[in-house]
Amino acid sequence: MYLVFIVCYLLRVSVEAYDKEMTVHIDAGKKECFYHHVNKGETIDIEYQVIDGGNGDLDISFSLNDPIGLIIVGDFKKSENIHRHEVQLDGDYRFCFDNTFSAFNRKTVFFELIVEREGEQNLGDNQWNDMLEGLTPEEYYEMKVQDIMDYIGRIRMQMTKARQIQDILRSHEARDRNLAEANFMKVNVRSFIQICAMIAVGLLQVFLVRSIFDNNGRMNKIWQKVRL
Repeated sequence: MYLVFIVCYLLRVSVEAYDKEMTVHIDAGKKECFYHHVNKGETIDIEYQVIDGGNGDLDISFSLNDPIGLIIVGDFKKSENIHRHEVQLDGDYRFCFDNTFSAFNRKTVFFELIVEREGEQNLGDNQWNDMLEGLTPEEYYEMKVQDIMDYIGRIRMQMTKARQIQDILRSHEARDRNLAEANFMKVNVRSFIQICAMIAVGLLQVFLVRSIFDNNGRMNKIWQKVRL
């Protein structure tokens, strides 16, 4: 029973990390920035994808700045990308999405920010000493603590990968749905215009044909005047 408790505690500690998902709208000619405090030794993982570009291209410019304002990574007019950065300086990091190059089209961007410490799935010595206090030597060796730590670490990595894949698939689905809806509206509008044009041309043809055989009509007189 005590072993089960330790495994559950390990699993809880191993998955502790800051994880934030957001979908934001970036208006044409605008730049939106977000801030998050990160400590030295932690790792920043950020993934973004443009899921709706209005009537324009699915692209956005992105930049990641450190607390003193230096640009760590920068993308220009990308539809999606993934960045990973090991933090060397404590402070507030800035994440900016730039749509200033677009004059009319608002962009919808999905992004996920993960901040974690490398190896945080491994507990410190003091934590292990507190948890293992009171165990007999036989119980201590039977637990094979290192094996448990390795196993939990593998579980954590697989869970993180599975979550990231699900997020990617979800963002792709949202982008494809928005694109399909936009194309659906374009097809409907163009089809309506073509139908109206066909009806107008048909009515005009009927009117012209009738005017040819109507000797007393106004159009017949016009035809006679322009006849060579």
